[in-house]
Formats: sequence, structure tokens, C-alpha cells
Amino acid sequence: MNYPTIPAAEYTARVNNLRCEMEKQNVDIVIGFSNLLEIGIVRYYCGFAPVNESSAIIIGLTDKVTVCSGQASYDYCLVQNKLPDSEIAILPEIGEVSGFEYDTEGQLDFSELFAQIKTKNPNAKRIGFIGRLIFPAIIMDKLRNTFPDAEVVDFDDVHYEQRIRKSAAEIEILKTNWDMVTKTFEAVVPKISVGMTERHIEGMFEAEMMSLGAESYVQSFAPMVATGEKNSYISMCRNTLRQIKESEIINLAAGVSYEGYNGIICSPLVLGEIPQKIKDAVMCAYDALNYASAKMKAGTPCDVVLNAYTDYLTKRGYIDYCPYGSLHSTGMLECEAPTFTVSNKRVIEENMAICIDAYFKGMEWGSFRVEDCYLITKDGAKRMTTYNDTAIPRIFGGK
Repeated sequence: MNYPTIPAAEYTARVNNLRCEMEKQNVDIVIGFSNLLEIGIVRYYCGFAPVNESSAIIIGLTDKVTVCSGQASYDYCLVQNKLPDSEIAILPEIGEVSGFEYDTEGQLDFSELFAQIKTKNPNAKRIGFIGRLIFPAIIMDKLRNTFPDAEVVDFDDVHYEQRIRKSAAEIEILKTNWDMVTKTFEAVVPKISVGMTERHIEGMFEAEMMSLGAESYVQSFAPMVATGEKNSYISMCRNTLRQIKESEIINLAAGVSYEGYNGIICSPLVLGEIPQKIKDAVMCAYDALNYASAKMKAGTPCDVVLNAYTDYLTKRGYIDYCPYGSLHSTGMLECEAPTFTVSNKRVIEENMAICIDAYFKGMEWGSFRVEDCYLITKDGAKRMTTYNDTAIPRIFGGK
């Protein structure tokens, strides 16, 4: 299996691209923050993702970039930071979540660090921040106190706009992820048997993906194994000790993370005799996904794809069981901004990586999800996670 990486020069290019946007918007400094919910913001610009801590990055128009680590991950940051000619600062505000206090030589707090930055940027008038849902109040307060006359502006949209079109290096990494998660499903699903618990199956997925070279499961969630009428109804869940039974729906959702990028598959399964009503619903979802993805071409507004999906389900009588038709970017998060919606009519472009999610919820026998990853090429959308394309027709296609 191929194990590509992001070259150091690409991190520099990402910083320079951000600086170009900063100049256009008259922003003097940008501060990005990452935690386990959105670990990719800082990693995108320098390659560093901490262990058991948060992180931050400070990018000025001309100054050296400052990568911010907690004490516990400092040595790891020295190894993982791929941004040449950058500085590393140790900050207690992003240290271990337990609140453990370190007495570390050279440690600053953010008030001191911002004061140092202000000496280099005394006339800063606009400061951008990235991480609107997670940016800590304690750091924001110290930023505003140090730069009381500066306007603080949300720079999330600029950041995620950078991430939506994948470079050649990113595409190679994503291909590795997609191959890993496909192989994981191919290896694990045939071993699932009646009587296993949801947590047992979760462990099987994790063991397989790690053996293939993944650094972890997908950052958004651990493998989810939602079984039976009741548990499968829950869209996002933690697995239980419930034992699976014959002829009931099993909703499998698992993904791998490699080099900070993610690949995901969601797939239904039934062991033993499959009720016809389950076969019909699963094949409808699979066919709807194929019908919609065929329209997912560069230059096409996303509402064309989403409306094709809902129209298909409406004609076949399943629309009342479909809470949404999801079309979203994927990369350093399984589900990344910006979103694709009927109302925003965002145009699909070449080199985007997109997931289509067919979610059927609340039937009398349960719920399930079919989800795959696609790469937008000059010839259209190519399904990159291939397990469902063979498994679903084989398992559910017979009458």
C-alpha cells in the first residue's frame, strides 16, 4: 500500500495563500485554534496535531509563524511541525485538559505572547480568528485586551475555502484513506456473526484499520455499530453491549484517518434471512445515491444533485423517511465546511472530495445509512470507496 505525505513546501504555500487573502481583506494577523473537535485547522498549516492537548497557530503578514503547543506535546511538535522558519511557543492555555499546571522554562501565557506580537505589529487594525465554534474565551479575552483598538473578524470561511479544493498531494493521501477503509470493510464485515456485541464489532474495525497503517479512526467518531430497530434509529451514537440478531438491520459506520485526512463508509448489513421490505429500502437508497452522483460533475450547481436525490426518493415513496439528503466536503474532517445545500447552490468543482449520504430513518424495522466518498474529476464524480458498490447489490439485491 502507498503511504504518501504532504511535502513541506505545501505547508509554506498554504500559509502564503492565507496571507494573500489577509492582504485582500486588510487583516494583519490571523490566529487559528484546534482541539479534538477540529484538529485540522493548525495541522493544515504546519503538520502538527497534538496529543491530549489543543494547539494554535499565529500567522502575520510578514513575521515568522508561531506554532503554539502545550507542554506535554512540545517535543512532538518539534518533530511534527513541517513549517520551515517558524517558531514554537509553549502555552498553558492549550495544555492538557485536566488543567495540570507545568512549571516549564520558556513557557509564556497568551497575554505575554500577544504582547510580543504587538511589538512587531503595533498598528494592527484587523485580526482574524479561525475556529468559531471552538475558540476559547480565555484566549479571545487576552487577544482583545492586548489589541483593544483592533477589529477581531471571523476568518473561518476563508480557511475552509482553502481546504475544499484538494492539491495533488492531498488527493494521493485521500486515495490511501479510501483504499484503507474499503479494505477494512472487506475484511471485517464477513467476520461479523450473530451474538457479537456492537462493541466487539467496533474493536474489529479498529484493529483492521490500524493493521493497514491508519493513524486512528476517522476524527469525527469511532466506528459506530447501531443495531436493531431501537439502536439504529440514533444517527450518532456510542456502541453498546447489545448482541446482534438474525434478520435485523445493522448500521455500520467506520472511517480511517491517515496523515490527518479521513475516509468514511456507511453501510447496512443483515445477517441470515433478509426481510423483503429491508431489501427494497436499502436498494432504493443505493440506487438514489448512484442516480444523484451521476449528476455530480464539475460546473454543476449542487442543488441539481440534491434535487435529483429527493425527486428519486419521492417517486419511490421513501421521501418521508429521509430527513435530509447530505452532500458535504470531506478531507481533514469527515464532514467539512463549506456545505452544499439547495439554497446556496454551490458549484461543484474539479478536485473536490465529496461524500454523499443516503440516510433512511424511522421505518418500523429501523434505520440505516449508505455513505461513500467521491473525487470530482474532469470526467465527473468517481466513487473512491468501492465496498458498497459490490456488497450492497450482492447482499440486498436478490428478490
